[in-house]
Parts: sequence; C-alpha cells; structure tokens
Amino acid sequence: MTIRDRIDALFPAPEQLAGRNRLAEPVEMREYLVNGELQPWKGPTQEVFSPVCARKADGPERARIGSFPLMTEADALAALEAAAAAYDNGRGEWPTMTVADRIAHIQRFAARMKERREEVVRLLMAEIGKTAGDAGKEFDRTVAYIAETVDALKELDRVSSRFVIEQGIIGQIRRAPLGVTLCMGPYNYPLNETFTTLIPALIMGNTVLLKPPRHGVLLFAPLLRAFRDCFPPGVVNTLFGSGRTITPPLMRTGRIDVLAFIGTSSAANSLQKEHPKPHRLRSVLGLEAKNPAIVLPDADLNVAVEECLAGSLTFNGQRCTAIKIVFVHESIADDFLALFSRTLAAIGIGLPWDPAVMITPLPEPGKTVYLAGLVDDAVRHGARVMNEGGGTVSGTYFHPALVYPVTPRMRLYTEEQFGPVVPVAPFSDTAEPIRYIEESDYGQQVSIFGRDPQLLATLIDPLVNQVSRVNINSQCQRGPDVFPFTGRKDSAVGTLSVSDALRAFSIRTLVAAKESAVNKEIISDIVREHRSNFLSTDFIL
Repeated sequence: MTIRDRIDALFPAPEQLAGRNRLAEPVEMREYLVNGELQPWKGPTQEVFSPVCARKADGPERARIGSFPLMTEADALAALEAAAAAYDNGRGEWPTMTVADRIAHIQRFAARMKERREEVVRLLMAEIGKTAGDAGKEFDRTVAYIAETVDALKELDRVSSRFVIEQGIIGQIRRAPLGVTLCMGPYNYPLNETFTTLIPALIMGNTVLLKPPRHGVLLFAPLLRAFRDCFPPGVVNTLFGSGRTITPPLMRTGRIDVLAFIGTSSAANSLQKEHPKPHRLRSVLGLEAKNPAIVLPDADLNVAVEECLAGSLTFNGQRCTAIKIVFVHESIADDFLALFSRTLAAIGIGLPWDPAVMITPLPEPGKTVYLAGLVDDAVRHGARVMNEGGGTVSGTYFHPALVYPVTPRMRLYTEEQFGPVVPVAPFSDTAEPIRYIEESDYGQQVSIFGRDPQLLATLIDPLVNQVSRVNINSQCQRGPDVFPFTGRKDSAVGTLSVSDALRAFSIRTLVAAKESAVNKEIISDIVREHRSNFLSTDFIL
C-alpha cells in the first residue's frame, strides 16, 4: 500500500466512526465551578469538533463531540470576585491554612482525579487527536507531578521549620502565597501543562481562576466535581469560553496577582499590557521556541535520525520542546536524509486509538493550509520535499514533510511551524548554526549529535548562554520534572521544575524579633501552643 493509499483510507465512514471513537455520547458541558458551586449554564455554547473526521462523498468532515459554555465578561468577573474573596487579602481559609492541610486537600484531589482516568484519556484522544499511548502518559505524568510537588513542598517546609538567629535577631523564613492566579494552559498538553502551574499555585496558598485552552476544554468536565469537593469555596474557579472575551477584562481589574500562561509571546504581551500595574504582576510564562538540532560529521546517524524524528514529530510536532529545524553537516547530509526518509516511511499513521500510531489528525482549524503554505514557500525558494507523500493533506490530516535544503530565504528557517514539517539545513562550519541560535528570538533548547568530546565541549560553552538546555545525542524535551524547564529571550519567563514552580508562585516572608527575653518567651509560647500556622516548628513527614 502506498502512502497515498494509507492517507486515503485514514478516515472511516460515518457508521464505522460511531463505533470507533470511544465516545458513547457527546460531552455537553452545562455547568462551571465558581465559589464552590457548580453553576448551571443556560447561555450560548461553543460546539467542539474532533480532529478525527468521517469520510463522506464530498470529503472528510470533522465529528462533533460536544460543547462548552461561552462565558461572558460578567461571568468572568464574578469568578474573579469569588477567587479574591477566598484569598481575602491573605486572610482567607486557604492562604492561612497549614502546609500539611493544603497538602491533604491536594492529595484528596489527586485520588479523585485518578478515578476519572479513562474518561480524561478518552477525551484527550477525541478532542486534540493525541494517541492512546501519549494520552495515557499525559494523565499518568500529571498524577506523578502532583505527588512530586507534594514531596518537594514537604522538603521545602522542613528546611523552613527552624529559626535563624543572626546579629541579635530571631527570624523564621517561610514562603507565602501571592494572591489570585490566572492559569491558562496550552492545547497540546491541556492537562499536564495546565496542572504544572495550577498545582504549585494552589499548594502554595493562592486561589485560582482556571481557563482551559480553546482545544482541550471537555476533558475538564470529569474533574469539576473533584475540584468542588476537594477545595474550599472560591479556591478553584473555572472559566470557559473565548480568551479574547473573558481574560482582558480580568487583567484590567488589576486584581490578578499572578499570570500563569503557556502559549505565544504575543498573547502574553497583550495580557500583561492590560494590567494597570504590571510591576505588581508576577508572570510565569512558557512561550514559543524554534529548537534546533545540530548533527556533526562524526554523529552516529542511527541515533541522530531516531532522536530527530521523535523530537520533531512526537504528537505531530505540536510541542514547544519539539526539534523544529535540523542543521546537518553537508558531508553527511545525503546519508542523513536517506535514512530519515526510510524511517519516516515506516511510522504509523492513523486515528488516535489505532495501535502503533505516531501521526494523527490535527486539532487546529486551518492548520493544514498553514503548513502547506510553509512547504510551498520553501519549494518556491529552491527546497524539495524529500519523502514520499510529504505534505499530502486529507481533511485535518497533514502527512509529515521532510524539507531540504532550507535556507534563510524561507519562512521555515525562522518561523515556528508547530506541526509535522521537518526543515533540514546544511552547514559547512559550526559557526553557522551557532549564529542562527544567537540571532534567533528564541532560546529554549538545542540538541547536538556527535562523538568528539573536544568539539562537543566547544559548542556547549557558548550554547548554554543562548538556550536553557543543551541535549547531547538526545532530543529536546521537558522532563524529568525535577529538572529546570525554562527559556531565554522570547521562550519563557520563570522556571517550571517541581521545586522551582513552588518558588515561582510564592514569595519569601519572615517573622523577626530582637533576641530579648520577652520576645523569646512570646515566640516560644506561640510555637509551643500552636497559635500560628506560619510561626511554627512542625515537621511534615
């Protein structure tokens, strides 16, 4: 069967799809969480269509899988009021609760969340086209992240449970929350990356407005009751609808203390500009990237191809950590391209629940047209599509395209494609990819493939000052979650590892007193009688 045949057979007939999409009924979200109550929604809704299509006479047609509320500015401001009341200028139940008690709430939520694994995984597949394996991994990794965050906070609190006496001053230094946090995650990891800001924000005592991405809303439906039951009223509030409608008014109030946003730098800039006092806004941002790979003349081609293919095409290349351009030394370019093309021809394509699938349909409307435009632009400027069927479109499906040689004249050279297009650029001197990275607006990661320790060392030293992670003979990636995850330039603000995130959503605060007999007795009494949740020597095991 040719690639074209495989693509033509990708989408089933409507009657076949009904039995294969694993959704017995569409998910019609008709409630949202505000102030500890699930509010009924009777207003307008946004219909949700899967990237999975049914094959019809006039072409593939996306399957409808549900709908969600289109909340208004007034609804969003009511949710903000609930979050602000729950925080109560730091006097609320949640921000003043002991660390141990907040941990207990988070752990109860994690237990409830695990009960809904099958539903959430199914919705990840249906709503954004993530494969069954990757959807399961995203859920399991999120649960593991919650457990790791709890452990990290326990360790942080243990260190903070002691008093410091310095220059006649007694002090206890702990971390305190910042206030109301607006959490906005991305569609490519709508569960995991949303929770990598949501969970540390919550566990440090902040109250939260949770705004899911435009693709990846329905999967939060199974979790609404867990949020309601596991947290005090107003601590978690959900916002559904158009971000352009409901988020700018929230920022304009000046009552958002932390913006936790994963998306584009242009959107982040727009939101930050809406805040009347931007100097008071803590921003934790994960933004775009154009991560390069550099394949040196002595690289193990089998390793380089395996890692570059996985790095550029896992979840269809829709990852900020994806390899988005490959620089290959001209002496091995032909061999690299031949091996990459052969390997690419063997990968699985299909629907998310099909076995052994890597490439699936794309959730964003118009994405195939955009990607085709990038490839066409490259071809017009002298590049070729090197693999059979590369760039072929069928409905929401775009077959991966290996494009070579990519030059600075082409959009693919600098534009983040965020999809299954693999640009390859030849180089004769390592100064060329180094200069590319130096001139880039982005600075998240780079992958280097080679075997000469001396040459690798000469590349590592300048690159660590341009990007935030240098990967040797391996693809760009986020994990493990204990490693720092951040970026330079337009790629990030703040650091999101397990321990770094706790610091990002809190501030160091201390209680201090002169080392007098009276003050010693006061502090001893407060600690001994457990009169304060902050001033305490309790040790969490």
